[in-house]
Amino acid sequence: MAEESDLEKTEQASPQRLEKAREEGDVPRSRELAMFVSLLVSGGSIWFAGHPVVSSLQTLLRGGLQFEPAEAHDFSLLTAHLAHLLLGVLLAFAPIAGAVVLAAILAPAMIGGWVISPSALVPDFNRLNPLTGIGHIFSLRTLVELVKAIAKALLVGLVAWTVLRHDSHEVLSLGTEPLRAGLAHSASLIWQAYLSMTLALGVVALIDVPYQLWQYADKHKMTRQELRQEAREAEGDPQLRARIRAQQRELARRRMMAEVPKADVVVTNPTHYAVALKYADNSGRAPTVIAKGMGEVAGKIRELANEHGVPLLEAPPLARALYANVELDREIPESLYTAVAEVLAYVYQLRSWKQGRGQYPVMPGAIDVPPGLDPLEAETAQAEGESA
Repeated sequence: MAEESDLEKTEQASPQRLEKAREEGDVPRSRELAMFVSLLVSGGSIWFAGHPVVSSLQTLLRGGLQFEPAEAHDFSLLTAHLAHLLLGVLLAFAPIAGAVVLAAILAPAMIGGWVISPSALVPDFNRLNPLTGIGHIFSLRTLVELVKAIAKALLVGLVAWTVLRHDSHEVLSLGTEPLRAGLAHSASLIWQAYLSMTLALGVVALIDVPYQLWQYADKHKMTRQELRQEAREAEGDPQLRARIRAQQRELARRRMMAEVPKADVVVTNPTHYAVALKYADNSGRAPTVIAKGMGEVAGKIRELANEHGVPLLEAPPLARALYANVELDREIPESLYTAVAEVLAYVYQLRSWKQGRGQYPVMPGAIDVPPGLDPLEAETAQAEGESA
């Protein structure tokens, strides 16, 4: 059952899947919305620019019915006159044509946006497969599109019939009106019918847009197996990532070990912890932890310190506090200044003795750290509280 559920497309498409589909030119589209916007913009542009267009056409018609006698004997003059009239007609319709073209370009991008996909231009010979074509003809999507087309035709036809029935007496009375009044009245009736049918298509688009978005999301659903595979491809092989992290840790450890010979002192537990400190005189900065480790790493730090003559000082509470509370290449906190100062004082006295100045210093005794900084102390207190 678990394997079957992993193979069922029940999960929403991931951003990577949707981006890949978009690169292939596959985005949600609604032809009904594009048709509605185009018709609405076309009708609106005719409504607002209709009077100037009619005036321009009237002027052009008068000019076309008049010509000079010379044009009857010179074909070039007649051609130039006709070209002038044709250019005038094109300029007269330019605002309406521009609005319609702009609507035709922008309307399809209202859902899904613009997509420029070279891969969509690559020929797909599977489309020439007769079996594939028959499958598309009898598919559920084709059936839905057929139902939509029938419903759209019925709705628009019902609206047109309702408008004509409502205005039938006005249509029949157009023949009795004067020419100008009849033309104006006819234009008004045509506009009302056009607007009513366009709004009916708007209702269709209002239903079609959510359907297209749902269908697009359903089409690109993924199985759980596909999601896991995509996650693995995005993040890489877990074993490879583990090897990379191991190599990164090894490089970091090598860089840290290279800093041990530069240390002023190594504070030890003495066996479990080792922390290397460096202090730059007259720098105005606190001592810095340049290396630290537990177990084998602590043993390697102690070994390198002995090889390079770096003093070792056993101070278990301080070593544990430094290891737990100070990151690599960070200055010690103010709460540990006093404890570390005792260590550095011993180191400087030891350095002076090696140079033949002063007496051999006495190694500091137990160096206390402020409460709460020693992790062993915190664990002991917690164990005592649980036992009580």
